[in-house]
Amino acid sequence: MVAVGMRILGIESSCDETGVAVIDADAHGTPRLLGASLHSQIAMHQAYGGVVPELASRDHIRRVLPLTEAALAEAQCSLESIDLIAYTRGPGLAGALLVGAGVAVSMAAGLGRPTMGVHHLEGHLLSPFLSVDPPEFPFVALLVSGGHTQLMQVDAVGSYTLLGETIDDAAGEAFDKSAKVLGLGYPGGPALAALAERGDPKAFKLPRPLLHSGNLDFSFAGLKTAVMVQFNKLGPSPTEQSRADLAASTQAAIVDVLVKKSLTALESRGANRLVVAGGVGANRALRMALDTACQARAIRVHYPELHLCTDNGAMIAMAAALRWQAGLFDTERPPQYGFQVRPRWPLDAIDDGA
Repeated sequence: MVAVGMRILGIESSCDETGVAVIDADAHGTPRLLGASLHSQIAMHQAYGGVVPELASRDHIRRVLPLTEAALAEAQCSLESIDLIAYTRGPGLAGALLVGAGVAVSMAAGLGRPTMGVHHLEGHLLSPFLSVDPPEFPFVALLVSGGHTQLMQVDAVGSYTLLGETIDDAAGEAFDKSAKVLGLGYPGGPALAALAERGDPKAFKLPRPLLHSGNLDFSFAGLKTAVMVQFNKLGPSPTEQSRADLAASTQAAIVDVLVKKSLTALESRGANRLVVAGGVGANRALRMALDTACQARAIRVHYPELHLCTDNGAMIAMAAALRWQAGLFDTERPPQYGFQVRPRWPLDAIDDGA
């Protein structure tokens, strides 16, 4: 018998957040988020100035079961009522991925339920479907996070065409590395954005790499170097205002490139709908610039809710639900409990997630 409804538990453990969520879906309509829990490892990694993979993996082990219990409690359902357990298969840190995958498959085997390995970036890509203003297919997507900057043509769930991507540092890395130059703490991106609020974005002339390249690729490594050069010119004791000005100028350079490339992608595809996803998608300056540019061109822009921009279990459960609704997951196939994580996994080469 083909399933007419599905209650899905999603587990995210690709890097430095452990997230678990429960989503209820039927064959049609928008899946509903019933409960979610999340733990961020930011405080633990701050002492090291960045994510320590071994510590991240160990913390996922400590957190995932209590978070599962919390998500189920909020959803007011039992583990036995779950029909499908989804987990992040990749990309991400290998050890961290193995924790989530191992727990998910073990629980599924104990319950006799199927599992689905979900692409982490597909989770981000589809997370706006959890918002109060979900998009419609087709659309162009700007994926911007700590490790990825990509433009994708999205025609349907599972149908993705890569339009352009970074050839070196991602936008999130440019934020983080520039923040480190400015002496800001971890995580650097939000700290730089906060400092930029008090600065002049035109104070420093910084490069906009590949802005007029004629293609949709990105490059941010040179920007970080330019920030370092400008910071060194400020001398050993830069004023707080000069640091704020450099932060604002850095943010403006990144935002200008992201906005210009997104508009070019929309024009090249004849699209009138843009989805922005990933951690950098929470940046206020980026949202304001995209809203202004797209409104002038009658283009709709969709974002996930702010609390869903970072890694979370809800986006993994939602991606699984939408793949099931799209007929990309066979509920009649006997459950398989072997698994293999994929630390490197191009989104345009996604398979059925099994």
